[in-house]
Amino acid sequence: MASNLFLILVLASLSSLAHSQTPLSVDYYAKTCPRLDQIIQETVTNKQTTNPVTAAATLRIFFHDCMVDGCDASVLIGSVPNGKAEKENDMNESLAGDGFDVVTRAKTALELACPGVVSCADILALTTRNLVKMVGGPFYNVSLGRKDGLVSDAKRVDGNLARANFSMDTMIKQFEGKGLNVEDMVASTGGGHTIGFSHCKEFSDRIFNFSKTADIDPALDPAYAARLKQLCANYQKDGTIAAFNDVKTPGQFDNMFFKNLFKGWGLLASDHLLIADPRTKPLCEKFAKSETEFFQAFAKAMVKISMIGIKTGNDGEIRHRCDKFNTK
Repeated sequence: MASNLFLILVLASLSSLAHSQTPLSVDYYAKTCPRLDQIIQETVTNKQTTNPVTAAATLRIFFHDCMVDGCDASVLIGSVPNGKAEKENDMNESLAGDGFDVVTRAKTALELACPGVVSCADILALTTRNLVKMVGGPFYNVSLGRKDGLVSDAKRVDGNLARANFSMDTMIKQFEGKGLNVEDMVASTGGGHTIGFSHCKEFSDRIFNFSKTADIDPALDPAYAARLKQLCANYQKDGTIAAFNDVKTPGQFDNMFFKNLFKGWGLLASDHLLIADPRTKPLCEKFAKSETEFFQAFAKAMVKISMIGIKTGNDGEIRHRCDKFNTK
């Protein structure tokens, strides 16, 4: 009898533990917030229609969030006591406000419909997917049930996000450390850059005083470089000046970024590396030739990225506001 009681207690304990670490699912909020999908779609439609850079901004924020401590909305946190939040790291200073704003709008609407139910991490994942689809990208399923992280530390950003001057070896190792392979890296980079933009300081060394023998990087198309030099002439005085990573169709999610690379229109040094390195060049050629294959690889990569370092159970919380911890 005693042994049976012990077995019952053990099973009950395991059941409780499993419940506290509920796995993610696409219909996680079906009962607790049935209007979730409608609210998210209305929010992103209104925002993207008014501010066309929202999709690119949100996709970049999502990536910067997931690569640092996982997809836990820690990048959304504002200033924190006795330190700096992730957002205040120099690599995140250029994240565009429209991406933060669309998440804030969605959170506000959801708090009215189902208060205290939907995490900011899930909102960021959903708004990103819907915005990508809205500008022509592929649809992919987003599993839900993440909790919002309890830590946001600017010091944790370094080493987790690739800088424009990183070597290919460094970038590949960085992605592999997150469980992502080379194809994931190339596809996600292409996705971020086909609708993204970069500030002049991120590529200025390619168009001003590149070397002792060349003012511009010879890998750049001369006419393209000349236009960039004109655009960025005053970038040291105005740090907000930026250029689209895809010069041909910057507002459309397509495979044009990969086509541009082979014309010398890759904006960042890391973009050129994609076609200079034998590990990544074949993938760029494949994606430039087939938008379908690019979309499939991007969708697969985004699903994997969305699951990096997720918080569940007591490892996180459902924030009342996306820019503030509940407990701090």
